[in-house]
Amino acid sequence: MPRKTKKEIQEEVKEVLNQADFALDSIINDTTVPRNIKRIAQESKDLLHSQQYTLAVNASNAISLLEDLSQDPNCPMHTRTKIYQILSLLEQIRDV
Repeated sequence: MPRKTKKEIQEEVKEVLNQADFALDSIINDTTVPRNIKRIAQESKDLLHSQQYTLAVNASNAISLLEDLSQDPNCPMHTRTKIYQILSLLEQIRDV
């Protein structure tokens, strides 16, 4: 099985980021989600697009925020499920 090229890996990471953005936007725009959860979802989205650290470090920081958020007792079940989906996406991101 041939190894993936750097360009192929970058394309996969870009696709994962697009999927995570879409899912985070659905949480942010959901009227049934409490404001504190929306705020942390927005912070996670901003972290993913930050240029301060590498993409893998930014993803790791976002994962940390979202894991804490998934334990929030005010988090609706459908939002918690969406957070778990986002976490599984972000765990695929690594530096190239």
